[in-house]
Amino acid sequence: MNDKIAGVYDEHQIQVLEGLEAVRKRPSMYIGSTESRGLHHLIFEVVDNSIDEAMAGFGKNIDLVINKDRSITVSDDGRGIPVGEHPQQKKSALEVVLTILHAGGKFGGEGYKVAGGLHGVGLSVVNALSSWLEVEVEREGKLFRQRYKQGIPESPLKSVGKSANTGTKITFLPDGTIFDEIEYDYNLLAQRLRELAFLNKGLKIQLTDRRHDAEKKDAFIFDGGISSFVSFLNKNKEGFPPEPIYIEKEKENCWTEIALQYHTAYNEVIYSFANNIRTQEGGTHELAFKSALTRLVNEYARRLNIIKDNQDNLQGEDIRESITAVISVKILNPQFEGQTKTRLGNAEVRGIVEGILMSELGYYFEQNPAVAKLICEKAVQASRARDAARKARELTRRKNALEVSHLPGKLADCASKDASESEIFIVEGDSAGGSAKQGRDRHFQAVLPLRGKILNVEKARLDKILANVEIRALITALGTGIGDDFNIEKLRYHKVIIMTDADVDGSHIRTLLLTFLFRYMEPLISLGYIYIAQPPLYKITKNKQVHYLYREEELDRFMQKIGRQGTSMQHFKGLGEMNPEQLWETTLDRESRTILKVELSDAILANDIFTILMGDKVEPRRNFIEQHALDVRNLDI
Repeated sequence: MNDKIAGVYDEHQIQVLEGLEAVRKRPSMYIGSTESRGLHHLIFEVVDNSIDEAMAGFGKNIDLVINKDRSITVSDDGRGIPVGEHPQQKKSALEVVLTILHAGGKFGGEGYKVAGGLHGVGLSVVNALSSWLEVEVEREGKLFRQRYKQGIPESPLKSVGKSANTGTKITFLPDGTIFDEIEYDYNLLAQRLRELAFLNKGLKIQLTDRRHDAEKKDAFIFDGGISSFVSFLNKNKEGFPPEPIYIEKEKENCWTEIALQYHTAYNEVIYSFANNIRTQEGGTHELAFKSALTRLVNEYARRLNIIKDNQDNLQGEDIRESITAVISVKILNPQFEGQTKTRLGNAEVRGIVEGILMSELGYYFEQNPAVAKLICEKAVQASRARDAARKARELTRRKNALEVSHLPGKLADCASKDASESEIFIVEGDSAGGSAKQGRDRHFQAVLPLRGKILNVEKARLDKILANVEIRALITALGTGIGDDFNIEKLRYHKVIIMTDADVDGSHIRTLLLTFLFRYMEPLISLGYIYIAQPPLYKITKNKQVHYLYREEELDRFMQKIGRQGTSMQHFKGLGEMNPEQLWETTLDRESRTILKVELSDAILANDIFTILMGDKVEPRRNFIEQHALDVRNLDI
């Protein structure tokens, strides 16, 4: 989208929906939390305004700077926020944007045709939750400046000089009385800015960190757009064709970009976006991609006689095996739905995207018959593997939660059928499983012991995965099914807790389980149902008082504190060494235990890490270990 698609953008385009109230009293309502997530949300709100200018065809550069005093500066070379007097509010449009909630140029005026920050709360909320904020606007040949304290202007907007440029520069310091800690994650910022640069080809986004003596800087610019994105996602895999297939077209005010490439592994990776917002629950654009791809590949497979007249069509999951794809649409009025408001609901988008893919990818296949044939043949191989896996898959399905006879025999289920209060412990080995079964609260706690290490799903096809007894038991116990059969509504436990030994083997088993869950049951992670148990490493007894220690580095400090004389210590080398009572009071009891929620803050980074650590290529894994070896804090020898 390089053309300037917006019309007039001045004070008349700034429309007011409601005033700014209660943001400082209830910040979590607007930014999710006052922890790290909410802190970074402030930054992304400001960046999104600059991105919207770039999407409208104005501005090609965005700079984000973390300053030494922990303030943040975001600047762009867009048109500059309007500074004229607002017709209703009788103050500058800039002040309206910064002080009134739901005020902006994205509510039906001509300021923006396509925008990501659709709710208009961005800058006003950032202003309200900052100790101070300073804004500079270059526009109409002048430089304007205004400063705010906790959302209140210290003085009216002033012209402080001349300028031949245009753009907006906002510097703000988040309020330390609101946020738990003012500490920024450089890697998290870099990941999101890289993603935005992929989604807006040709846009240069620069990140600079000035908190330390040595300045850190990264610049992101991708002329290939989402084609470069797919290459990035597949960088640790063998991809074909060598360059991703790229489609770009505008139709009926829907700007569509699609890039796809197959690889030699077996997992399907599809990321979809609407107006730069990740639609992790999919939506009409993603459904259109899947539908059109299935229809097109089946047509070509029959034309090439790869599928005979008497054979059934290939299924969508066969055709998408081993695919990496990015779908990005930019539309006028996106409608977001779903549990996390990240599913695109616009019905008109489906027909548009289907038509574009059928036409453009069909043309690509005509021009590249060898690639089309290879894709069809790979899908046929996947179909044969799926047929071989059918019986194993059906063993993992349960029609309803009351059919206990279909549950795996090793599962010690809980009495409750209310998924919201039920939890299941995935336990390493029969010994630990025995202690957990005896120590649990049978009303709401289930235990599923696994024997040894499950299959590394990163290197296996679905038929082999479903032939694995331990994986099949896990799928059946959870009840959701996997892949295209996955249904979150059938989840039988709202806490799925991985409980392994605190050693190298335990860590490996935990990683194998997380790899499987990420590849085949990803919503369980993104919706917050997966947890890691934290069993203790030591039991310290002195004067009949019992203390449990959960980290190796706590031991010496604690022993120095209480003195070693008259102290007995038990080192738990595995869960099987703990009796049921100890396991209950340290790891199972809701009142006293600590469990860690597995959060998916960046699915793209997670995809990359799982590929590196669990994939076929040795070189990326070696490089990763060498790069991060000095970061290790706990290493079992």
